[in-house]
Amino acid sequence: MSTPYPFTALVGQDDLRLALLLNAVSPAVGGVLVRGEKGTAKSTAVRALSALMPEVQVVAGCRFSCAPDAPDPACPDGPHETGPGTSRAARMVELPVGASEDRLVGALDIERALAEGVKAFEPGLLADAHRGILYVDEVNLLHDHLVDLLLDAAAMGASYVEREGVSVRHAARFLLVGTMNPEEGELRPQLLDRFGLTVEVAASREPDQRVEVVKRRLAYDDDPEGFAGKWEQEESAVRARIVAARDLLPSVRLGDAALRQIAATCAAFEVDGMRADIVMARTATALAAWAGRTDVLAEDVRQAALLALPHRRRRNPFDAPGLDEDKLDDTLEEFGGQDDEPDPDGDGDGGGDGPGGGGGQPPQDAPEGSGPDTGGDQAADIPAQGEPAESGEQKAPAGGGEQAAARASEPFRTKMLSVPGLGEGAAGRRSRARTEHGRTTGARRPRGALTKLHLAATVQAAAPHQRARGRSGPGLVVRRDDLRQATREGREGNLVLFVVDASGSMAARQRMSAVKGAVLSLLLDAYQRRDKVGLVTFRGSSADVALPPTSSVDAAAVRLESLPTGGRTPLSAGLLKAHDVLRVERLRDPARRPLVVVVTDGRATGGPEPVALAGRAARLLAAEGTASVVVDCESGPVRLGLAGQLAGELGGTAVTLDALRADSIAGLVKDVQGGLQSNSRRVA
Repeated sequence: MSTPYPFTALVGQDDLRLALLLNAVSPAVGGVLVRGEKGTAKSTAVRALSALMPEVQVVAGCRFSCAPDAPDPACPDGPHETGPGTSRAARMVELPVGASEDRLVGALDIERALAEGVKAFEPGLLADAHRGILYVDEVNLLHDHLVDLLLDAAAMGASYVEREGVSVRHAARFLLVGTMNPEEGELRPQLLDRFGLTVEVAASREPDQRVEVVKRRLAYDDDPEGFAGKWEQEESAVRARIVAARDLLPSVRLGDAALRQIAATCAAFEVDGMRADIVMARTATALAAWAGRTDVLAEDVRQAALLALPHRRRRNPFDAPGLDEDKLDDTLEEFGGQDDEPDPDGDGDGGGDGPGGGGGQPPQDAPEGSGPDTGGDQAADIPAQGEPAESGEQKAPAGGGEQAAARASEPFRTKMLSVPGLGEGAAGRRSRARTEHGRTTGARRPRGALTKLHLAATVQAAAPHQRARGRSGPGLVVRRDDLRQATREGREGNLVLFVVDASGSMAARQRMSAVKGAVLSLLLDAYQRRDKVGLVTFRGSSADVALPPTSSVDAAAVRLESLPTGGRTPLSAGLLKAHDVLRVERLRDPARRPLVVVVTDGRATGGPEPVALAGRAARLLAAEGTASVVVDCESGPVRLGLAGQLAGELGGTAVTLDALRADSIAGLVKDVQGGLQSNSRRVA
């Protein structure tokens, strides 16, 4: 087993270390979601924490880590007699992004369950993580149904496995830690709310601190055991402090004044529901215990708010998480009561300085310049090359009378645009698809492991063979060949590729504002439907991929906002660039079907025969069966209808800006499907 990087050797990242330690003190806080750019020690910090967790006592031979002094009465390996157990280190279990549902929650042997009535259960990762740490890297890329199962288990402290009337339950209490890069897409708001705390991390811009990061990381890579040995004293001190804080936690008093401040703060920031109040209360209590106090002070409440509320105050998908600290201070001051809250140390020491400002952490100039990864798992990730989406704008091509970027108008609710047919892509909410979750539509022989049993089809397959198999009792004799997998239909997410005309013909300020508002509205719809999005723009003499296909709809909105306009209209270049993007994406993710949304007035200028070239490029996309919609941006009393002609070449449909609104395009999806069907007949 490799030697983990020492937790106390991490440079900076004070909030991250504090949030992790508070959950180690009180797992009831609800876990941590760590958000940040790549190469910011997210994974390193989580793995380092596992070495600080106190050992656990378990029943010998129990696959579910039951405590010997209070074994789970419903344990599948039980019942257990109360008595001495064995000691082992707390586990850190990693959940891969591509894990199956059975790998997460465990699986029943369906064949034995039907034929013998035996609950033969193989534990999953939730059982392995019981009384330890469950770590999900890139949690925003995890399939939604797995996230739901994961967070339900974290909330209830138990995992339930149901298969055709056979059920197994086991305890599953763990410290849940998720990490994510917001550039790769966000979690749904209701899932964000299920994480107790959230922390934003970023690489330091201070040269001295970055130097120290590199020195320590290189020293660790050269001699992991020797490097860890230099930090053992600090590691032992923090480990002892966690144990002491856990012992003190039941004695910490949360007074009425602190509770009033918590409630007032949650109300002031308009967070939904009551989970935020409960998490803040538990966090403030853990902060007091971490500081060695038995009373919760105002600074504990303030620090708890900074950790528990930012991800809960997002009012729409494009709002960045954050908290107005001036407003927070005003609220705490207004509702600060005279509840007897002594400070036994006399120094007002709150938990906020925990691991970052003291709190058992080593000084930053500690042993012989050896060091951690402020850059994820590899020192090579450290350089600050992954800048935020705002700094990665595409520069507009030179020439053509460039105009300043117009602001988007107010977004509105759009009706759903979907890809016709039945896909098999990643779970989402846009187009029809065969999925693991949804309504049952039929049965088939399983390909590989059986995941969803179709009971009626299985019984029907086994019934004719009962006499030949020598059935003599009431049980049904079932063989593996009889098992049938249920086929289900749900919804998939698609790749929505926006091809936006940014030429001079679109440059009228009010008009471009409306265009951006429409695209922003479609981006909001894509966010809610769990799509990947991409952005191609064309102007001047060429087309650019302003944003390669990504799950980060926020990044697409940022690029759209800063999009300049001006120059000629190379429509064919935009369509050909879209074709190139789709060709590459088919190789990367062949199951994800695309929907191309062309936003233009249909004009084509620049170069020889621009209209004919645009037509050929459109027919190239149509020949590959690409679903498309043309958003007609033409305005004025005289309209040429060029966007409609382009839609005909694409085999799609055209819709005006006004018709994009939800109440105006009831027949748009049928038009898209009808256009594709007629186009396929024409191509044939």
